[in-house]
Amino acid sequence: MNLHRKFRLAYLVSHPIQYQAPLLRRLAQEPDLDLTVFFWSDHSVHGYSDEGFGGVRVQWDVPLLEGYRYEFLPTIRPSTETTFWAPINRGIYRALSKGKFDAIWLHGYWSLNSFITMVAAKLLGIPLLERAEGTLIDHPRSGLRLAIKHGFFSLMRHFVNAVLPISSRNRDYWVRYFGPDFPSFMVPYAVDNSYFQSMTAMASLSREEFKQQLNLEGDRLVILYASKLTYRKRCIDLINAYLGMNPTPDGKRPHLLIIGDGEERAMCESRVRAAGESNVRFFGFQNQSQLARFFDLCDVFVLPSVDEPFGLIVNEAMNAGKTIIVSDRVGCQPDLISDGVNGRVFPARNVSALRSALESVLETANARREMGCRSLERINQWSFEQDIRGLREALNHVADLPLTPRQTTESRVPREAA
Repeated sequence: MNLHRKFRLAYLVSHPIQYQAPLLRRLAQEPDLDLTVFFWSDHSVHGYSDEGFGGVRVQWDVPLLEGYRYEFLPTIRPSTETTFWAPINRGIYRALSKGKFDAIWLHGYWSLNSFITMVAAKLLGIPLLERAEGTLIDHPRSGLRLAIKHGFFSLMRHFVNAVLPISSRNRDYWVRYFGPDFPSFMVPYAVDNSYFQSMTAMASLSREEFKQQLNLEGDRLVILYASKLTYRKRCIDLINAYLGMNPTPDGKRPHLLIIGDGEERAMCESRVRAAGESNVRFFGFQNQSQLARFFDLCDVFVLPSVDEPFGLIVNEAMNAGKTIIVSDRVGCQPDLISDGVNGRVFPARNVSALRSALESVLETANARREMGCRSLERINQWSFEQDIRGLREALNHVADLPLTPRQTTESRVPREAA
């Protein structure tokens, strides 16, 4: 991006998010970008009760606000959850006008704050980039709701200058609702690969000690699940598949480690107790800095969700160089997991297919290690660097848009300089 001065970019998002903070720090290091982040809520900074984790109080142990410029907008209606009606903030128009921004990057669209941001951008003549998580594989909707959704997007597309898909499935979503010719620039959902790889390397130094700490037999294989224990994540399918598995080549049943909490934890624990199985362990919610230790000691990571817009936990496990098993309704699957290459893909809710996938990857250590190496190779190509490339392409696109009467001639790059 050839600019005469720094390109002023405003990013608006509901609250500080543990996965996004490293990307924002990385963007703030770009010499020709002047990034300001506007948050609608600060609940994630102070700790909050996460209903998805069964009401467990969450206090992230990674820095959420370091390394970039940010501002919390004044709150009219605070909330620890993002719904259409909450949180509601004031001062969005004023902040965008005062900042003299060249572009706005908005995360999400189904909230009153998002609507206000879109209208403010239109009134100020500032191009707006939209990033969200929708896919065409989410829960079914009635014909009436689909008609309403099509009508909503027909209106919304007049307020958005380009979309930033997080995945192939998300790109298909925007094509469905905005059309195949609408400007689209891939900014994939990535995690801080260097952080997770370094944390895994450190964890490997004390792997045997950690196994002893968890009271795991050192020579047993380990299956890992790490996500919320809610209906759509389908941990119960993994448990049922595990309970029906044939013995592994060494004759020992693998350990199944379950990380996370949520409304279905009691049911999952009850199923394990009823089966009299002692090799399934529940560890509850684990913070970011602790997850790498579990990724390091597992032999296969499983995410059997029936409705998963993306699944960033898969990125994290891949950074540990692990074989991955996912359902075909996990959003990241087409981009990150190839059946038989770096893991296995099975039809969601098909317990027998999941059991077969588990048995196949646990059968041969060499094949499992090769799959893990391919996971690491793939995730190294799905990183913040790809995010920056896609965002720059989008910014170069909107920088070429015609000026509006409310903008000065110095607030855009001339076409010949872009």
